[in-house]
Parts: sequence; C-alpha cells; structure tokens
Amino acid sequence: MFGRQWVTLLLVLIAALLWWRLPPGEQQLSRTALVMGTLVEIKAFGDDEEQLDSAISKAFAEMTRLEALLSSHQPKSEISRLSNSADEFVASPETIELISLGRKIAERSNGAFDMTLGALKKLWAIESENPQVPSEEQIAVALQGVGPEALQLDGNRVRKKLPGLQVDLGGIAKGYAVDRALALLRAAGITSASVNAGGDIALLGDHDGRPWRIGIQHPRKSGELLAALELSDRAVVSSGDYERFFEQDGIRYHHIFDPRSGQPARLCQSVTVVAADAASADALATAAFVLGPEEGLQLLEQLPDVEGLIIANNGKEWQTSGLPQSQ
Repeated sequence: MFGRQWVTLLLVLIAALLWWRLPPGEQQLSRTALVMGTLVEIKAFGDDEEQLDSAISKAFAEMTRLEALLSSHQPKSEISRLSNSADEFVASPETIELISLGRKIAERSNGAFDMTLGALKKLWAIESENPQVPSEEQIAVALQGVGPEALQLDGNRVRKKLPGLQVDLGGIAKGYAVDRALALLRAAGITSASVNAGGDIALLGDHDGRPWRIGIQHPRKSGELLAALELSDRAVVSSGDYERFFEQDGIRYHHIFDPRSGQPARLCQSVTVVAADAASADALATAAFVLGPEEGLQLLEQLPDVEGLIIANNGKEWQTSGLPQSQ
C-alpha cells in the first residue's frame, strides 16, 4: 500500500535517541513541527531555557524559509521558478551553494545522484494520492537532457541544458536545511543539540561527555533496529525503499530512481551514511542506493570522513571499515 510521507517518516531510519540522563542543573527543550513535508524534531540541552527556546524558534524559522525557497512542491519557490525558466536564472546564494554541492556529488557518483529528475518524479507521482507506473515511452521523454552536466553555474546564474528541464532537490535540500538549523543553534551558544528531519539527523557536540546513540531502523522489520551508531558532531542520513512507496501486482515502486533507467533503483533496501554534514550525507545515501552495495560501498570508502551501512536487496549487510557502531 502507499505510505504517506508524514506518517511513514515516524518509522524510517531513526528510532531517535536511545538513552538520556541529564546532568544536574541542565535542561532539555524539545519541539516538533511539520516542515519540508516531514516531521522535524529539534532537541537542545543547556542551563538557560530562554536561550534554548529562542534558538529552536530561529532554527525552525530558517527551515521554513528554506522550504519556501527550495521545495519543488511549492509553485512560487525559487526551484519551481528555475524549472519553469527557459533562460539562465539568477538564483539566491543558498540555491547556488546547494546546486554546486549536488553537482560535485553527481559527478563523483557518475550521475547516480541527479537533481534534474523533476519531470520523472512528477510522472511517477510516488508522493501523491495517485501514483502510477508510467510507460517506457513516457519515461524516455522525462529523461531527456538529465544528468550531471544538465545544470551549469556561472556566478549567481544557473543555466539549464534544456529549457524544459525540471529541477528537484528532494535528495539534498532536507539535509541542507538540517545543517542550517544546527548552525543557528551553534551560533546561539548551544553546545549540545540534535535536529532530526524524519531521519535526516545532524548532531551538535556530545552530551555530558558521551556520544549520541542513534538507532537505525531495519528496512523490512518495523520497529526493529538494524544497528546503533555512537556519534558526536556528525550527521547521519538514510535512504530506503520503505519510506515512500506503493505496490502494484506484487511489485514495490519507491521514490529513489535510477537515472539510467527511470525506474526505482532495485539493488538496495536501505543505505545509511555518516558524514560531516547532512546535505552531503543525504545526497550520498541516494547515490549509494542507486549504485548498489558494491559500487555504493566503493564510493563511500573513497570519500574522506564518510562512513556507511548498505543493506542489499537480498538483505546482506555491507559497511565501510570505520563505521562507528555501538557494541
């Protein structure tokens, strides 16, 4: 059956923090809101409740601002206007920064991560109430002009390879917004916090001298953890075929597409990536999922300061050599 994003996000990657004991005098402030189409929880720790409250409010406001800028689901967003533009487009610094990062990961992954699949995603309509399996002819049309070179940057200007090219930053924008929210918490003087946007998580510092302990949801066993990671000052993101999908004639069709075929990628069940920032982890998780366990693991191993856990389509686990799992 089709799982709506705001419901299934409660069941995806993160179990959340698995244990907490506050030291004397410290307070925890936690707030949850629906932002960027997902349930976002921000937790902050400190001894000044007013400081925590103000910082969390600013963090949510920033995520809301970025949603209005970067969401392809909002007709007036900058990304929607870029998609509808036939000429070069003057973009905000945030959009330029995000497309620049996305282009680097697209090139590094040989196009497995692709920000130009907007037409394909609209065709499948996985996140709508009426998803469909399109014809090969429809898919071929939607894939015209896509790829790492389809978007070119010149200062603050974006040029599309084809005028009708549709841009979708769904595989990187949420992580970017998480990073920006965490940066505001840090700027406010907070030293221990987490931002969890439906499984895209960024962690600030540690807590009382101990790492955060994050549980990874098993892709086929609801409520069961696959592993637990101990992290400090890191971001962790998962992509999986269990997040947003529908089934037809016994086949699961999900939201992570292989740009080479225009079909949902079939080589993995889930990929978890640990990196210095959530935007990179977000895009790399998608890329590794598309590439499959062997090539995906090779991609992650080649990158400095990046670790990952890949569950192949047969359930076999693949992981990088330095993945910080809890015993």
